[in-house]
Parts: sequence; C-alpha cells; structure tokens
Amino acid sequence: MVGLVGIFLAAMMAGFNTRVGALALADVRGAMGLGFDDGSWLTTAYSAGELIAMPFSAWFAITLSVRRFELWMLGCCTLLALILPLIHDLELLLTLRFVQGIASGTTIPLLMMAALKFLPPPIRLYGLALYAMTATFAPNLSIWLAGQWTDGLQDWRWVYWQIIPLALIAAGLIAWGLAKEPIQVPRFRQANWFGMACGVPAFGLITVALDQGVRLDWFHSPLITSSLLAGLALLAVYLLTEWYHPSPFIKLQILGRRNLGLGCTLFFALLVVLMSSSLLPANYLGARQDYRPFQMASVGLIVALPQLVLGPLVALLLYQKWVDARVVFALGLCLIALACLAGSQLTSEWNRDQFVMAQTLQALGQPMAVVSMLFLITSVVQPPEGPYVSGTINTLRAFGSLAGAAAVTQLITVRGRFHGEMLLDQGALVGNSLAFVPEPAQLMSLIGQQSLVLSIADAYRVLGLLALLLIPLVLRLTYIPAPVMHAASSPSSSHG
Repeated sequence: MVGLVGIFLAAMMAGFNTRVGALALADVRGAMGLGFDDGSWLTTAYSAGELIAMPFSAWFAITLSVRRFELWMLGCCTLLALILPLIHDLELLLTLRFVQGIASGTTIPLLMMAALKFLPPPIRLYGLALYAMTATFAPNLSIWLAGQWTDGLQDWRWVYWQIIPLALIAAGLIAWGLAKEPIQVPRFRQANWFGMACGVPAFGLITVALDQGVRLDWFHSPLITSSLLAGLALLAVYLLTEWYHPSPFIKLQILGRRNLGLGCTLFFALLVVLMSSSLLPANYLGARQDYRPFQMASVGLIVALPQLVLGPLVALLLYQKWVDARVVFALGLCLIALACLAGSQLTSEWNRDQFVMAQTLQALGQPMAVVSMLFLITSVVQPPEGPYVSGTINTLRAFGSLAGAAAVTQLITVRGRFHGEMLLDQGALVGNSLAFVPEPAQLMSLIGQQSLVLSIADAYRVLGLLALLLIPLVLRLTYIPAPVMHAASSPSSSHG
C-alpha cells in the first residue's frame, strides 16, 4: 500500500509537469528569450515523449521490476528538472524536455497497472479513484500551481523545479514499499522490437501533427501533412505487428470485449468533453480579461479540491448493491452537460466569479463519470491482463488529451473567424445609420473580443452536446454488479 501511494504521487507529479509547463509557457519563453513559434515546441516535445512512453511502460516495468523502473524514471525526471532552467540552447532544451516527457510518461500507466495488480476487487475501486484524479484533479490544480510559481514566488524556474520534492517523496515510498525483484532477461528476446521501432516514431509524428496543427493551419503546412501521413502509416504497421505478435506490448484482442472496446471509445470522447472545465475558462479569462494563471486559479480549484473527497465517495457508492455504475456514469455526463450549458451563457462581461456554477457542476460530474467508467472497463479484466489494459487505456488517454485540445482550439478558431465576418458585415450595415462611427482600430478590437466570446460559447455548446450523445453509448455497456465488500480482508493480506 505504501508503494502504491508512491506510484500515485509519481503519476500526479507527471500530471503537474505536463499542465503547469503548458500554462506557464509565456513566462518560460520570456525568461529564455524564445519567440512564440520556438516556445510552442517545448510543449510538443514533452507531449511527444509522454505519448511514446505510454504503450511500452508496463512491459518495461514488469521486465525490469516496477520498483527498479519507477526509481530510474523518477531519478531521470528529478535530474532533468534540476538542470532544465539552466539551459538556454533551444535544441538542447527541446531534447531534454522530450526525454523528461518519456520518463514521466511511464508513471501514469503504472498507477493503473499497480491498482489492478496489487488491489483485490473489494478495494480496487479506491485505487482506480486515485487514477481518476490524474484526469480530474491534476489538470485543474495545475492552474493554481502555475500562478504560484510565476506570480506568487515570481520565479519561473519553479515551473520545472516543482516536481523535485514530490518525486523524492514518491521514490522514497516506492523504494521502501515495493519488493526487490530480479530483471526478467528472457522477456527481452520475446518482445515485439520491430513493432516498437515503428510505434515510437508513429506516436511522435502524430503528436507533432496534433499539437502544432492549429498554429501551422493543418494541411496547408507540409510539416503537418507529412507528419500525419507518416505517423498514421507507421501506427498501422505497429498495430498490425502487435495484433499477430505472441507477446505484444498492448493486447488489441481484449478490445473485442464490449466494456473494453466501447469503454475505451467513451474514455477518448470523455477526455475531449473534459476540456470544458480547464481549457475553455482559461482561454476566455486569459485572452478576454488578461488574467494571469494566479488570477484564474480559483476557477481550477473549484473543480480540483472536491476530487479529494468525491473520488473515494463515488467509489464507495459503486460498491452498493443497488447502484448501477452505468446510471452513475450517465448522471455524471448530465452534470457535465449542464456545466457546459451554464458556460454557454458566456458574455464579454464575465470574470472568474461567473464561472463558479459551471465549475461546481464539473466538480460533481467528473468523478461520477470517470470513476464509473474505469470500474466498468476494468471489471472485465483479469489481474494478469492489467499491463495490457493499462497500456491501451493510457495511450488512448494521451491521444484523447492531445486530440481534444487540438479539436477544441480548432473549433474556437473556425467559429471565431465566422463570428468575426458576421459582426463585420453587421457593423458595416449599422455604421451607415450611426451619427458616431468607431475608428477602424477600435471597431476591430470590439469585433475581435466579441467573436472570441461567441466562439468559446459555441465550444461549450458542442462539448455539452457531445456529453449528452455519449449517454446512449454508456447505457449499452454490460451491467457489472458491485464487488463483494466483506472479502476485502483475506485477499489484501495475501497480496501484502
């Protein structure tokens, strides 16, 4: 259990490392003298490393032992965090951030793998509730953390250094709590190395395409076009080799089970929907009201802090015999859809106080949806299959976060252009009948502000509708009865 807490802290560290780095990017660029275009590659390099690591981390953890592998990865993250703020050469900085992405990307899948491996069914849900917090708690708390480092301490270097204390505590708990195991050398001969040689560049190229797509205008950019085509071709080869290989890194056959195949599809879509709680308020408050992360921290904390209590409470609820996890999942989606409806009432007068209702509904809906979904997916999995499921779900999770951010940003861009043109047409018509006509610069500023507000309101509506459209799919999942609680004592003692 102590080791599992260490693995949980390592996964949370990875979550903070990802999101805080992205939120505080403007300050990092300013301190290092980087332009907007150059600086944007810092996030891409890290995300690429993270996605590359996810399908393969469970295999390496089993082969090298979870304890040894986690300690190596945490050591690598800590060392890189120490030196990153001291480096001012862009190419070296991108390389090291990419390596750090690989190291921290291994930790999140291992949390799910450990929960499925170490915890018997009667208490497994509490472990999955911890995993759910990496999707609900970490992204929203990161807004407050980014604000603390850049505006509270006024030292941007803490954007990188912040993970060091957490990594050291996690390493200590893992070193003490997990058993020392030998390296399983024979597994190296059995692995699908050709598949991995195709998968690594595939995930990296797809990350480049998704993360840089909006900035470079998608297929108008040769870089994005070639990255996406090459990435998808290599991904197809990788998945084909995994399907036929006797000892694959991720076992695609398990997606044939309804709750796993449909559940993973729902997880992907849910990650896109969850952009409504972190990305949309931050986009509006940053661009329209010129808020810094420090000023918009409360918007994230409204969602983040209740997760510490609500995650375990939802797990406890799902253990009740009369509860159907599918209904809890559907109710969670309804609450998220209501939050999006509240957000869609956005006007140019809003500040952080007007987001309280939407964020409160998100705080209630997210754990109901995510914990229920993890219960429904993992209940059809046997403990030996944990590593395969963990790799599959976490690869989808990384894809979902990247694709969600790209899709929502593109939607805001497209709708912003549409509203800008409509407002400009209306302005030209009305301008003829006005005694006082605004200056062109003033008019363009007003149109820019209003088109942003209207496009973010549209994004809220689309994500709210997507949440509602997922409900019929949720109800098609197979019913899973609650695990028996009183059996908790005997298996846990043998697992200890």
